[in-house]
Amino acid sequence: MVSRLNPYLSFNGDARQAMEFYKEVFGGTLALNSYGEFGQADAPNADKIMHGMLETTSGFTLMGADNPPGMESEQGSSYSVSLSGDDDAELRGYWEKLSEGGSVSVPLEKQMWGDVFGMCTDRFGVPWMVNISTES
Repeated sequence: MVSRLNPYLSFNGDARQAMEFYKEVFGGTLALNSYGEFGQADAPNADKIMHGMLETTSGFTLMGADNPPGMESEQGSSYSVSLSGDDDAELRGYWEKLSEGGSVSVPLEKQMWGDVFGMCTDRFGVPWMVNISTES
């Protein structure tokens, strides 16, 4: 898989509705995964979206999710730039450069869904998400 760069939008509880709306606008294939599907079936936010991805026939990729409890977004801060792929060395190289001089909110490490993932804000205040797929 080639590494790709795309926007990642954050929502305060209405990610499902927003991502379904974007599918109506752009067409394509929409995949939505809830917090409940990732081991939090009894949590109050079990039906909220942990990860959504819209891939269009025009080649657009738009990702989004509901913020976890206690992590509310403010208008103007409802996005991240996402880097994803399976080239471990390439993506770790980007991570090192982006996080240097910035702040790390989620260390780049293996996550419950099996991939290596991290979140940081670069020295210019841009939030980044890096996901290294571990599946072949």
